[in-house]
Amino acid sequence: MTKEEWKQLIERGPVLLDGATGSNLMASGMPRGVCTETWILDHREVLIGLQRAYQEAGSQIIYAPTFAANRIGLAAHGLENRVEEYNQRLVEVSKEAVGGKALIAGDLTTTGRQIGAGITYEELLDVYKEQIICLANAGVDLLVAETMISIDETMAALDAAHEVCDLPVMCSLTVSADGSAFFGGNAVEAMESLQAMGADAVGLNCSVGPDQLEAVVRCMKQVAEVPVLVKPNAGMPLIDEKGNAVYTMREEAFADAMERLIAEGAWVIGGCCGTTPDYIRALARKIKKR
Repeated sequence: MTKEEWKQLIERGPVLLDGATGSNLMASGMPRGVCTETWILDHREVLIGLQRAYQEAGSQIIYAPTFAANRIGLAAHGLENRVEEYNQRLVEVSKEAVGGKALIAGDLTTTGRQIGAGITYEELLDVYKEQIICLANAGVDLLVAETMISIDETMAALDAAHEVCDLPVMCSLTVSADGSAFFGGNAVEAMESLQAMGADAVGLNCSVGPDQLEAVVRCMKQVAEVPVLVKPNAGMPLIDEKGNAVYTMREEAFADAMERLIAEGAWVIGGCCGTTPDYIRALARKIKKR
């Protein structure tokens, strides 16, 4: 996908992303503590069914399950030498799922390492460049750096992408309800910094529900020169007696809250933890009415 094709997609109306992956995989039997990427490759049919359901519900962009398939993430499972293999195979699963009926975003996330506290900017750059080259070679249509916890690390991922490919790059941080990032800065500063570096969409995902983000999205839109991305959870979870997160915001309430965020300026939208294809279907109906 070229930058021009991305602009054309944006001009046609709000762009619908997919919903949660991890919470749905766990509901389908994935145990805690395993390597998610390995589990997916061993249970391809589960992810294929989920992503096909998202595409059928209306998702225009599906996130490949390459979330932590970088050198640092895979090293936790002794797989740091299999970055190329894992990214190639995981993208292939998503391609099989959507059959060319949706775009595939190569998914990057935080390494969990903070610049100046065990890793340098240059080292982070190398980690992201390695994974992005693998994703580009695997044939993704665009990239997304998501659930990022600091602006600096997101900048490293964006820098890395620009060094090794020409794909559009979406960036989203996980923030508190007031828009503050976990390691300094806030959503407005993220928008200003990342769009200046050439990000093709900037926004938020995870952490909170859509009903808590109206003021944050409004403030981001005031400085935005690129689309505002919002991919929140199905509300704030409750923790049950087994330590599981239980999301209580239902599909229509989620879609109603997301419609209010569209009115505030959100334009690239989807769901994170707790959402399912039914949530995306409800959101697609709202978009269609617009």
